[in-house]
Amino acid sequence: MKTTYTSIGEPLTNEQLFAVAPSIFAPAPHKSRSEKYSFIPTITVLDGLRKEGFLPYSVAQSKSRIEGKSEFTKHMIRFRPVDDNKSKKIGDEINEIVMVNSHDGTSSYQMMSGVFRLVCLNGLVRGDIANDIRVRHNGNNLVDGVIEAAYSIVEEFPIINTKIAEMKQIELSEPEQEVFATAALSLKYDEKAPITGTDLLKRRRYEDDTNNLWTKFNVVQENLIKGGQRGYSATLKKLKTRPVNSIDNSIRLNKALWILADKMIELKNSKVPVVSLSQDAS
Repeated sequence: MKTTYTSIGEPLTNEQLFAVAPSIFAPAPHKSRSEKYSFIPTITVLDGLRKEGFLPYSVAQSKSRIEGKSEFTKHMIRFRPVDDNKSKKIGDEINEIVMVNSHDGTSSYQMMSGVFRLVCLNGLVRGDIANDIRVRHNGNNLVDGVIEAAYSIVEEFPIINTKIAEMKQIELSEPEQEVFATAALSLKYDEKAPITGTDLLKRRRYEDDTNNLWTKFNVVQENLIKGGQRGYSATLKKLKTRPVNSIDNSIRLNKALWILADKMIELKNSKVPVVSLSQDAS
């Protein structure tokens, strides 16, 4: 079974959603939940968002090693405002609402803002606390709470778009690119990384052959999430870096990368020179 699926063209149908994330359609919560747990299936909330003009374009579900829990486990759905795709072309960005939920107690309804770039299948998640809205499984107005959270996130779209426009105007020198990529490696690897920052900066497509911060941010993000770079283990054994398949790890990494890019903006605006990490201190 696939653990994630993204559509660039038409919004996902219930059949496509079920094929990847059956937990969206759970008829009841996991048996571990108490009577205080307010159960409203994700499909009910999803239908409410559809009626408000937010359509699902990407879906993912976590795996579970516990028997009988896969139909309740954590899942993520990415929504886009209706008709937002029609005015976009390759290379453009689409604002998204990212929703995470589960029916096994591992997650409340979590709503975040995201960005989808029309050149690859990796969606970004904006990294700050302000746009991370949680709606707990209690009370009778859960659907209304999630819809209200969605509109709150939509209000942030202009702020995100302004930040992206700023990133596109910031050119990074080679030492600055290396510093950014090397710092990004530490977000994924606790110990010595099997690849270098230079490896992480290798683009996958011709369109990314530019030096602005937004492009380099996306190149680094895609390589970290998808993996596949050739490197060496601590014992110098050849390997390929692994993709990030966990919903939690993907969100964590995306948020940290966004914050890192934001700090690079501050650094560039301060006019402080960035020195390559590979240069010896003088």
